[in-house]
Amino acid sequence: MKKDIILAGVGGQGLLSIAAVIGEAALRSGLFIKQSEVHGMAQRGGVVQSHMRLSDGAIYSDLIKEGSADLILATEPLEALRYLEYLKGEGMLVTNSVAFKNVDPYPQDSEIRERIEALPHHLLIDAVAIAKEASSIRCANMVVLGAGSPFIGIPESALREAIAKVFSGKSATIVEVNLKGFDLGRDASL
Repeated sequence: MKKDIILAGVGGQGLLSIAAVIGEAALRSGLFIKQSEVHGMAQRGGVVQSHMRLSDGAIYSDLIKEGSADLILATEPLEALRYLEYLKGEGMLVTNSVAFKNVDPYPQDSEIRERIEALPHHLLIDAVAIAKEASSIRCANMVVLGAGSPFIGIPESALREAIAKVFSGKSATIVEVNLKGFDLGRDASL
């Protein structure tokens, strides 16, 4: 098993929590993992991306070559498009459809949607609306993770256990909301 995943979004959207959950779940599943991160100039609103490489064998580099990513998992649609050159021809793009308009001029939503929908393998979800169903828009990142989970190659149970572990320092309610967001996101992808 080998999976190369690009995580993309902007600061404040919980992208690094997604990375922490995938990393924890990979370790729980006996996989090797290498990860690199880039944080934008600002904590909130700046570009955040991460390369995650998972494998059942040794991994020698944490960077993913262009044209070799199996999955792009994005919390923001324009940031998803920024990394398309990394995606394999048969790779999957899973992204939130709700824009975080942090640049001016920001492209038209219809233009972004059109570019995403032109891809052969994509899933475009309104993670914010789905997160509201889970009672907190702050779990939109876990909705995106849930939607992408069938394409990651890690058992659902390991991802759920990792969510509980990563958010264990918070209240039980926060753990439950994030698990519900994950479940609703997963339902949206099936």
